[in-house]
Amino acid sequence: MAVSDTLRRSVSTTRDPAPDKPPSKYRQALPQYAAVSPFFILFAVFGAFPVLFSIYISFHSWDGIGQMKWVGLEQYSYLLTDPQFWTAISNTLIIWVLSTVPMLLLALVIANALHTATRFRSFYRIAYFIPNITSLVAVTMVFGSIFSNNFGLLNAFLQSIGLSKIEWLSQPWGIKIAIASIVTWRWVGYNAIIFLAGLQAISADIYEAAKVDGASPSQTFWRITVPLLRPVILFTAVTSTIGGLQIFTESRVLFGNTDNIGGPGGAGTTIVSYLYQSAFINNQFGYGAAIGWALFILIVLFSIINWRLIGGGDERVARRAVRAGSRSAGDRSTGETSSAGKEHADAH
Repeated sequence: MAVSDTLRRSVSTTRDPAPDKPPSKYRQALPQYAAVSPFFILFAVFGAFPVLFSIYISFHSWDGIGQMKWVGLEQYSYLLTDPQFWTAISNTLIIWVLSTVPMLLLALVIANALHTATRFRSFYRIAYFIPNITSLVAVTMVFGSIFSNNFGLLNAFLQSIGLSKIEWLSQPWGIKIAIASIVTWRWVGYNAIIFLAGLQAISADIYEAAKVDGASPSQTFWRITVPLLRPVILFTAVTSTIGGLQIFTESRVLFGNTDNIGGPGGAGTTIVSYLYQSAFINNQFGYGAAIGWALFILIVLFSIINWRLIGGGDERVARRAVRAGSRSAGDRSTGETSSAGKEHADAH
């Protein structure tokens, strides 16, 4: 028995040790998670938390320092009856229309011209894109001198051709036109470059086929270029809508007075300007948060409208094209049949 026990112990000591367990998949992925964690930490602190906190304070009355007071939906119910808020919405929509519509049309024309240009193409691309990277404060100050009531360059030009000067920065429509001009000048080159990228993605064979069929340049532009640029137009329309509804710096720099942030009569007060005035001047942070979420709903609504008007009808357009193609094919076959019958009758 002693020999057998000794033999058993010696065999057990010479047996191979048990293999280590493989690390879990979470431990294997730990270095990768650690590498990307700074982004998520910064996003949680400076992105997600402010958004969630703005929702929270929109249901409270808070001056930023004292105790929060729960008010529920009173901020939003007052928002619906606040005349200054609706004035800010009206001003923002008017400025958005005055800037976005001519900006996109002009950008499309410029992109088409750059696409067909053969010389200095790179120079023109850089020249049109420079306004987008220029300091917005500096640009607004320059346009403020252009639209100045007494010594503005625009009034000097009007007087040089025999017209009377216009107090651009004192009249409601003059203020809106001045702000819209700044937005248009700054973003027209950016959208033109995007349109140019979309034009370069269109095959040249389509244009050559249209030219062989005898299509004029205007017909080629409206019946080929514009329909094929529908996704790009949708993108620029949505981004211009998002940016146009968040206009703030232009009116803030033009009218630096904190007592009347939107200029005479509040004609330049936008939604973001009213948010800034409510939260950081009047110290009504709860009401400012409610204005911010109302702006978010408005942006989503107009983005959906743009998608439905510009991009949502692709299937309908395709069905119309199929019906038109089948109809033209039917007419062509009918014409060929009638011509063949006429030739047969002439032969007899």
